[in-house]
Amino acid sequence: MFRLDDPFRRALCAIAALFCCLGFQYATWTARLPQLKHDLGLNAAEVGLLLMAAGVGAAVSFPLVAVLMRRLGSHRLAPLAALGLAAALLALAAAPNYPAALAVMCVDGVLVGCLNVAMNAQGAALEAAHERTAMARLHAVFSGGSLCAALLASATHALTPSVAAHFTVAAVLLLALVAFAAPRLLREDAAPTAEPKAERVRGGRRLPTAMTLWMCCAMVFGTITEGAMNDWSALYMTDVTHAAAEIAPLGIAVVSGMMVVARLFADGWRSRFGDGRVVRVGSTVAGVGLALALLSGGVLPALLGFACVGLGVAAVTPCVYVAAARQGSDALTLVAAMGTTGLLAGPPLIGFLAGAAGLVWGMSAVAASALVVAVCATRIRWQRPA
Repeated sequence: MFRLDDPFRRALCAIAALFCCLGFQYATWTARLPQLKHDLGLNAAEVGLLLMAAGVGAAVSFPLVAVLMRRLGSHRLAPLAALGLAAALLALAAAPNYPAALAVMCVDGVLVGCLNVAMNAQGAALEAAHERTAMARLHAVFSGGSLCAALLASATHALTPSVAAHFTVAAVLLLALVAFAAPRLLREDAAPTAEPKAERVRGGRRLPTAMTLWMCCAMVFGTITEGAMNDWSALYMTDVTHAAAEIAPLGIAVVSGMMVVARLFADGWRSRFGDGRVVRVGSTVAGVGLALALLSGGVLPALLGFACVGLGVAAVTPCVYVAAARQGSDALTLVAAMGTTGLLAGPPLIGFLAGAAGLVWGMSAVAASALVVAVCATRIRWQRPA
């Protein structure tokens, strides 16, 4: 029976609320991009730069997040970052012009980097403290938060086109999640299993270890795969497979649905087979499945290929986050920053490639990204199955 007074369950629910916050906030503003484009008088290129601004903010957040994690700890940083993301929604709705919106999105990217690191540190600490897998389920809640945000966007838009009204409601819901999570978070982060080997450089700073760099590479290409599929699958369905308008949205539905289902079961796979095998096999399935779908053409092969991607990449980021946390907070911070950068900056880069060479080549780059993850996974030291 589910009991909230159980320490594991209580902390799990609190950390899940943080994951829900991030997925909900991200999907809230992306769902209203068409209205923001209209209100600010933007063209397609300017919208792309708006998306890129969030990626830039996430990329440059690493030094700040590393300092904040050491000084505040994840249990303090996570609620503060979530509150900042709620405020960012209100600021974006009130942005009077394009430069102001760019500034807000850059700050939003920094806050996303803070929350992403802190909540994954909490998830890793939960697994370490109770010796039970949970990270994949937490990432499933992130996807569930995105789904809830999409439903809320649809409902509020039916009542009023006002972005300010919609974002105010979303901010209130974020505040409620933070109020629930904050007092129940773990007070200590997971300690590294061993002192990471790193070279000292001038100024007393440390270089990342080779394994940390492999984790960064796996995280970047994993999140590029995940983000690009969410952003470009529907357009591939319409422009390449010539699917009917009512069929095209099934592309993202298949990816998202398979990802949520896989993440619900992935913790069991991790316990049985180990994180390394789950990542290697999953990313290979994603890359090969999508490549075969692109070679075959047609609506059904595309949907099957998209399903392979959702199934295969679902456990990549949870497993890499756990491996990074075992190397210490600095490694986790760097890996998480790279993951956020890949998630936010990857889709625009795929878009640039698609614009230059065609969408099939753009999606081929997504398949190649998944296979790069499989290669990186062979170089990472994974925790053995329990």
